[in-house]
Amino acid sequence: MAPSPIFDLESIIGSLPTQDTWGPPTTTETTLNGIPYAPFSKGDKLGRMADWTTDKDRDGGRGGRQQYQQRYRDQVYGAGTGLQTVFNIESQNEDNTFSLVDRSQASSRGRGFGGRGNALFRGRGQRGGQQGQRGGRGTFQRVDNRGGRGGYDQRGGRGGGRGGRRFGWKDWDKPQRNREASVQPKDTWRVLDEIDFSRLSKLNLDTGEGEDMDDYGFLYYYDRSYDKQPGAPTSVRKLQVLDRAAYNVTTSHDPIIQSMAEKDEASVFATDNILSMLMCAPRSLYSWDIIMVKENNKIFIDKREGSSLDMVTANENAAEPPLEISEGNKDQMNSPGPLKEEATHINNVFPSQVVVESETSKHDMNNEHPFYNPAEETDPPASKAYKYRRFDLSLEADAEPLHLVVRTELDAVSKNNISGEDQMLVIKALNEFDSKAQGSGGALDWRTKLATQRGAVVATEMKNNSCKLARWTTQAILAKADLMKLGFVSRAHPKSTSEHVILGVLGYKPREFAAQMNLNLNNGWAIVRTFVDLVMKEADGKYVLVKDPNKNLIRLYHVPRDTFEEEEDGDGIGGFGAVQEGEGEE
Repeated sequence: MAPSPIFDLESIIGSLPTQDTWGPPTTTETTLNGIPYAPFSKGDKLGRMADWTTDKDRDGGRGGRQQYQQRYRDQVYGAGTGLQTVFNIESQNEDNTFSLVDRSQASSRGRGFGGRGNALFRGRGQRGGQQGQRGGRGTFQRVDNRGGRGGYDQRGGRGGGRGGRRFGWKDWDKPQRNREASVQPKDTWRVLDEIDFSRLSKLNLDTGEGEDMDDYGFLYYYDRSYDKQPGAPTSVRKLQVLDRAAYNVTTSHDPIIQSMAEKDEASVFATDNILSMLMCAPRSLYSWDIIMVKENNKIFIDKREGSSLDMVTANENAAEPPLEISEGNKDQMNSPGPLKEEATHINNVFPSQVVVESETSKHDMNNEHPFYNPAEETDPPASKAYKYRRFDLSLEADAEPLHLVVRTELDAVSKNNISGEDQMLVIKALNEFDSKAQGSGGALDWRTKLATQRGAVVATEMKNNSCKLARWTTQAILAKADLMKLGFVSRAHPKSTSEHVILGVLGYKPREFAAQMNLNLNNGWAIVRTFVDLVMKEADGKYVLVKDPNKNLIRLYHVPRDTFEEEEDGDGIGGFGAVQEGEGEE
């Protein structure tokens, strides 16, 4: 007998409903208790909420959120029915007025930053030949304005080159450079005002050409043999160290300025070295300080002992500046401090080498050298002329005229090829260091590019050393120099600062060079007038201007009378100032 089945299939089928479909009953309603809903179908395609894994290179565009918007935005639940449901209509109406991602003209946008066309912005530009870049001397220590050797202030700037960082690339990820101030304010200092560079850059004051008051010293004639083709093998010469007595006397220690102040020749007195820093302040990145002393309605714009104004900077304005040792720079000779000493040393000795020292053929000024004393000095004086010039800083609204007397300096004289007249020269030197070192600023190799790409070399220096070149140009214009000679000095070997070579010398007219740099002297004069007005309205006393080390602003402090006086020892020439000599041997 066969066993009976456990399940009676016919009875089970008979007990099922007579409907011929499986699932919820079919309805044409589109609301459920007054709430709209979308009927679904088993054929509906459910899209992903977001897809972060798609290969962007395969799809030829950006992945992630934008890709989701483009590919899966419309693949929502219920889209496969093709019905214009309430949700679909509302979504379309909303799309007409709002979109999370702008997809219009997406194909025309390039890979530039911030949608700025197809350009890639580089902070440093194209770097040319990278072999054989050189620089100056790092073992020289600055001689301050009292004859003693001083220290240096270490700061930073910005630089670049081929394959370098793109403009703005990971700026958010760069550590903040915290530079030290050139002088630390004390508790006894009182802040009177602070002015940011954006306000200073909008000022303008026309002072005219100025007038000559008197001149002192003498000038040797410039050696034209240095004007050979720059960069050519025949124009390369070794930089010699000549012991010559040169002076950097501050304003209040200048006997000529003291005499002019007693005669009421002007209300404001300064030297070109100090004044140029104030006039070019918006271009500066390093910290510096200037003393302003008011006595009997006269202002002396001065500098303190060991001031950083006496140091020549290197690549201050580069896109990526030389790093401090504390910032991870393992190359000590290419850190800011030694580079400043190297550049300062080169500028001390270079002007003495490019002149022909002849006692029978030199240009004597109207008066003898104001600082040189042959009875006390063992070294001969350097070729130098001091011109005291007066400028009118008055405004139409002023009740009384406001004049400024500045002591300017000239380095040499040269015969004009056409007229045969003497032309006054200002001589400065740019220096090149290791191109592979951090902070080189994307400079071209001077040995190979100075002869063929002279303009590119100079343009790079204008970018990396904007403040330094602006100060030199300002000093040349203040002195009413006819020409400015720029020497190109490089290290004999990039890893040694003991020897240097002169690759060539280029000459420029100061006014034309200022135009190339977009240097506006009227803005500089307005800056000077601004701080003079701030001090003039105060009582007699001592005031200090300090450039903030990490911000683009200047603070004016009222300080006690004895501030910085403990640093002065009273040595020097007749109690007036300093000897600055190029000592040692290369």
